[in-house]
Amino acid sequence: MLTLKGENIYLRALEPEDLDFIYRIENDEHIWEMSATQTPYSKFLIKQYLEHAHKDIYEVKQLRLVICSKDEMVLGLIDLFDFDPMNNRAGVGILIAGKENRGHGYGTEALQLVVNYSFKHLHLHLLYANIASDNATSIKLFEKQGFNKVGVKKDWNLVGDVYKDEFLYQLIHVH
Repeated sequence: MLTLKGENIYLRALEPEDLDFIYRIENDEHIWEMSATQTPYSKFLIKQYLEHAHKDIYEVKQLRLVICSKDEMVLGLIDLFDFDPMNNRAGVGILIAGKENRGHGYGTEALQLVVNYSFKHLHLHLLYANIASDNATSIKLFEKQGFNKVGVKKDWNLVGDVYKDEFLYQLIHVH
């Protein structure tokens, strides 16, 4: 089982007991804009997802890890998605749940652990992130980790009745 340890947090694989946490996250309409979700998920669907979450990244093309504090509190999720081993790249997304958990460096540490894991163990050449143009917190987080803005997707996401731009950020591993 995959566990990545940092100074203040650790990342672990999804477990069946994460059902209620995932259910809350996936059904929080405030987060839908970031995750491109348009409809709620049932507990049944999430339970099925958790039953297959142990599968290898090479098989399912994604890896979702739970961000936990040293005292076992679940803080959020970090994902590698669109895993493409032929081109050695993947997308990365992160969510720290609960405003009280933000601004403590948990996201920075989680992103650092996933970047290191991606380059050292998965031998990726490139990580990318899609970030809403008005998401200053995520922009700062990814730029601090060395990601560079390489493009703007104009009017990419319809949020309510407003089209919003999305930035494409990349981090290329220099060997």
